[in-house]
Amino acid sequence: MKIFKDRQSAGQLLAKRLKNIHADLVLGIPRGGVVVAAEVAKILKLPLDIIVTRKIGAPMQPELALGAVDPDGECIWEGNLLKDLRLKINDLGEIIQNEWKELKRREDLYRGEKPPLKPEGKIVILVDDGIATGATTLAAINFLKRHKAKEIILAVPVASKESAERLTEQIDEAMILETPDYFQAVGQFYQSFLPVSDEEVVQFLS
Repeated sequence: MKIFKDRQSAGQLLAKRLKNIHADLVLGIPRGGVVVAAEVAKILKLPLDIIVTRKIGAPMQPELALGAVDPDGECIWEGNLLKDLRLKINDLGEIIQNEWKELKRREDLYRGEKPPLKPEGKIVILVDDGIATGATTLAAINFLKRHKAKEIILAVPVASKESAERLTEQIDEAMILETPDYFQAVGQFYQSFLPVSDEEVVQFLS
């Protein structure tokens, strides 16, 4: 099982594996995914952009992903989890609203003067620093499909086996370097997994 030095070196390893793939655009999921995506874009000499999605956490356990919201305000849900916790989507109005506000704040800040994302007709490499539940990634995939991306190639250093299987069915191609049997959190597969600031994301995009 590989432990990555940091997000940059994980991005370099991904780029090496993607070098024979034809694509038009690299999309990072902020914040951590943008660091990995920036390396991929630099090495493959492709434009870098972002797709902001936000996890919708459970009321008493914010880390537990019940779903995610995309830039159109569309949500995806973990139906079984909602059922297990006896929650209805109507119960989550305030949480959804807060995540949506944070999504828009990040989009406005990161994009600055850049035009909105236009994936139509493009072959897109979608990048994150790792996938645990896969909720935010699935929200990004659904957004790209709705906006008629020509092909979606998912590229991540590490993903839980369950998420990898589920997401691979939704896309054209996947490049996932590691799918460990024991998966608690993305950070356990990195020697250095420091928080990424808004300022760093803006810097990568400029």
